[in-house]
Amino acid sequence: MSYDFEGLRKTRAENPAALAQIYAKRKKRKLIQGDGKLFFVAADHPARAALSVRNDPNAMANRYELLERLATALSRPGVDGVLGTPDIIDDLALMGCLDNKIVVGSLNRGGLRGSSFEMDDRVTGYDMPGIVRDGLDFAKMLNRINFEDAGTSNLLQFSHEAVNAASAAKLPIMLEPFISKWVDGKIVNDLSTDATVLSVAIAAGLGNSSAYTWMKLPVVENMERVMQATTLPTLLLGGDPTEGEDETFAKWGHALKLPGVRGLVIGRSLLYPQGGDVAAAIDTAVKLVHG
Repeated sequence: MSYDFEGLRKTRAENPAALAQIYAKRKKRKLIQGDGKLFFVAADHPARAALSVRNDPNAMANRYELLERLATALSRPGVDGVLGTPDIIDDLALMGCLDNKIVVGSLNRGGLRGSSFEMDDRVTGYDMPGIVRDGLDFAKMLNRINFEDAGTSNLLQFSHEAVNAASAAKLPIMLEPFISKWVDGKIVNDLSTDATVLSVAIAAGLGNSSAYTWMKLPVVENMERVMQATTLPTLLLGGDPTEGEDETFAKWGHALKLPGVRGLVIGRSLLYPQGGDVAAAIDTAVKLVHG
């Protein structure tokens, strides 16, 4: 399918107010319906200077290709919504891709990949007033916790404020916690079971209310123990693909059966699948979530 990118660019330059009109008219849906499961595609990576997929350091650099892949994913039956930063969400709105979808706004993208301030992860994307203004349905915040980096204290404060604002707006917010550390000048997330359980315990306590808090967690060894660490509704994340697709899908399928798991939030591994067929990769994941 071809898209009118010339028209999109023209609207952005000559009629930016059109976006407000599009959001006001967007057809919305209930968050939980049908089988109660959710499947989101994610594309908030570029704003954090994370463009790589597998061995290609610039896989997500071409915005038009990324938007076409996202549009293909959102057109597939069983895809419930999309997660992104304002630039990407606005593009998808202008392309007419957001009707009857759950739209998730990504908040903190200030901890740029590879920067000296990566742990001091400021809110530089959506904030809650912006999410409410555009009538979005969900918020998302990354919560990397590094016990040896003072920037974590700021991140925890920003997370506290975001959870409070989401609760006040009565909008769900998914927190994506990791225990992280510096290794040879790079941030590495500890994906052990114990570290994941600890990260859940810390993130779940953020904010003055947990009424609207969800978890967004990696699939690690012994996910049974991880899911015993929280009563909060949980979505599984895919991350940067490092294994074969069959192994990855098998792990997702097992974890999706655990109590409390409500679905998947997957980005690069399905938008840039090994075989190149976005629709087929999405359809396989949909079957895992929705049967």
